[in-house]
Amino acid sequence: MKPTSRNHLSEATSPYLLQHANNPVEWYPWGKEALELAEERDCPILLSIGYSACHWCHVMAHESFEDPQTAELMNRLYVNIKVDREERPDLDKIYQTAHQILAQRPGGWPLTMILTPKDRIPFFAGTYFPPQSRHGLPSFRDVLTQVRAFFDSNLDQIDAQNGRLIAYMESLTPEAGAENPGLDGKPLAVAVEQLQQSYDTRHGGFGQAPKFPHPTNLELLLRLGASGGITSEQLDMAFDTLSRMSAGGLYDQLGGGFCRYSVDDYWMIPHFEKMLYDNGPLLSLYVDAWQISGDRRYRTVAEETADWMIRDMQDPAGGFYSTLDADSEGEEGKFYVWTRDQVRAALEETEYPLFARRFGLDRPANFEGHWHLHQFAEFDRLAREFETDSDTIENRLIGARRKLLSVRNGRIWPARDEKILTAWNGLAIKGMARAGRLLGRPEYLESATRAVDFLRTNLWNGDRLWATGKDGRAHLNGYLDDYAFVLDALLELLQARWNSEHFAFALHLADKLLERFEDKREGGFFFTANDHETLIQRPKPFSDDATPAGNGIAAVALHRLGHLLGETRYIEAAERAVRLAWPALQRMPYAHTTLLMALEELLQPVTSVVIRGDQTNLDDWMSRLTQGYHPHRMVFAIPSDTVDLPGALATRSPRGEICAYLCRGSHCEPPVEDLASLRERLSGA
Repeated sequence: MKPTSRNHLSEATSPYLLQHANNPVEWYPWGKEALELAEERDCPILLSIGYSACHWCHVMAHESFEDPQTAELMNRLYVNIKVDREERPDLDKIYQTAHQILAQRPGGWPLTMILTPKDRIPFFAGTYFPPQSRHGLPSFRDVLTQVRAFFDSNLDQIDAQNGRLIAYMESLTPEAGAENPGLDGKPLAVAVEQLQQSYDTRHGGFGQAPKFPHPTNLELLLRLGASGGITSEQLDMAFDTLSRMSAGGLYDQLGGGFCRYSVDDYWMIPHFEKMLYDNGPLLSLYVDAWQISGDRRYRTVAEETADWMIRDMQDPAGGFYSTLDADSEGEEGKFYVWTRDQVRAALEETEYPLFARRFGLDRPANFEGHWHLHQFAEFDRLAREFETDSDTIENRLIGARRKLLSVRNGRIWPARDEKILTAWNGLAIKGMARAGRLLGRPEYLESATRAVDFLRTNLWNGDRLWATGKDGRAHLNGYLDDYAFVLDALLELLQARWNSEHFAFALHLADKLLERFEDKREGGFFFTANDHETLIQRPKPFSDDATPAGNGIAAVALHRLGHLLGETRYIEAAERAVRLAWPALQRMPYAHTTLLMALEELLQPVTSVVIRGDQTNLDDWMSRLTQGYHPHRMVFAIPSDTVDLPGALATRSPRGEICAYLCRGSHCEPPVEDLASLRERLSGA
């Protein structure tokens, strides 16, 4: 039975909100009831935004939101609204932007904003506040009393500040110029130079601690490397980063999958939360790195990450869960770290010295008196030291890792946020489909297919996507990222397995993108749909953050789909988005790498191949055409008996046993009926 709720969060689908359902704070979810109450009471709104895997959100909850005296102040002075930023990225984007303007520094989580009751404009912004004043931060109780006193006596000043804030936020939404700008590849070159300037030549990655994976930066480098647009030294930035991340503690050396970020420059100690939205794109990247280099280490990381996603993050019904918490038993990282005695007890006496040498247990403890596993010695070096061959070393370590994973699985697990987020599932489906197609792993394709079918059944009503679902309950209108990421994932999965129902789903999503999100006047795509609730801003985000920019993914996916179908509506919408973003791409290209990939495809449209034939012949051709790294190519194998194809696909009719239709952008060539000729033409492309 659920405990009796003391506030208004007990019916939430968000595990994060449910974590606060028994706080003495009278929390409300964002919605009509709370917003109308604030107006009736003429009482400011305390808006607290966080998420279930957020360490400092838990800290502030324990210190303040579970404290009766603090709760009494909050309940008396404010209407208190709790938001899961993963369910409401619209609110998070708006109020993080407002925080940056008001506080003159980046925000984060927990985000603490105080809003006026009628127009919901923030006049105070902060993040974590301690229960007592320390480290230059006021106590949370002092913040509560002083901000309320300021509200009661300075309404004119607040109104003036709010007017300036809204005007500034509106100025951040780009507007199209009088003439369409000419597009060129200069921002791509400048972005690579900027990445090179911030590159950590000693440890890989960009910038200093805390160090994040930044998958879109790495993807751009791999793509430009394939087209010869960068030097080998610049391409090595991507390979070196991928190698160092997977050798470090950012990567789960026993179970696979990546944590959110590293707290040091060495990728050694992570913030231990594991997010679905990181692992989907990273899975794709390691597959691509293996395709380019042939280095088996990249393939192993890809397979271990995919296996972890299926084993620990996929619901039996097919959807992927959102996160694994950083904490267990009240301690960050406790689930993942070891003592030497624990490792010795799990391994054979002959296994321990090898394992210790490989993963650093022969060195000083690296995490609060414990060891978090990090690769310190390569197989070749270990083979010399232990006087055997590399294959034997690898097999012994595989066995030792399995034993330790079995022991670890018996520990108390971190909390898992089991809500299904549509956008993040799109990222996971794309990674899983790419891994299945290029690694020849049908179980990964099955995983991706099950996730798509889950979305179609549970988070799509035939007219719109829902943003989130849990326990059979889907709600919240989908955002730009939901439509764009799932459309992009479908185009990847359809290259591995043609499915007419999935293709019809993709067309529905593309049409809804244009209908509900496109700015018909200025170009580009708003983050919220045209029938979304009215908020203080309707964002149109172009830059990448923790996830790729929805405008960039929408532009890439629509452009590709438009050329496949010969549908100019999609191509033109993609081009308008890139043209609107052009000033931002020139000003700060490295912050817009997803849109830079869209720009690259406008300048050099992808090559699309449609193959028609019976399944046996299709499988043979596809197995040969998936060899190598070809980011500027799409290949769809459509069985001969598939009928009622739309647009230009209707003209790609079967001929003989098998044939292929090749188009470079809008230029299409006569059909080809033998594989050798097709491969020759593709090599020319």
